[in-house]
Amino acid sequence: MKKDITTEEDVKLLVNTFYNHVNEDELLSPVFNGFAQINWQHHLPIMYSFWSSLLFGSMAYKGQPFPKHLRLPIQQEHFMRWVVLFTQTIDELFEGPKAEEAKQKAKSISRIFQMRMGLLSILDQEV
Repeated sequence: MKKDITTEEDVKLLVNTFYNHVNEDELLSPVFNGFAQINWQHHLPIMYSFWSSLLFGSMAYKGQPFPKHLRLPIQQEHFMRWVVLFTQTIDELFEGPKAEEAKQKAKSISRIFQMRMGLLSILDQEV
């Protein structure tokens, strides 16, 4: 039986594993490593804070993630792949209420970003 996401170390494991998958992904890796040229040493700690804030209410994250995504050459298929990889990563590592919450938050973030970018209308939303 897998454990739930309960600690900052769990968040780091989730984030590190997820972005390892992203870096191996044919659709997402070119966006992160080609177009955006992400500095992973800088980006990963930001993602630890982001997910810690979302899952534990730590308030460690002090940024605005949406504006950074506006300039990226991404479409619905990129968001769909991101959610699939994120969900698979959680399922690979964890199970429990916090793991389920993380998957729901990822789906919600994806929908909100797509709506704000004009890629998804209210009529396209899943029920």
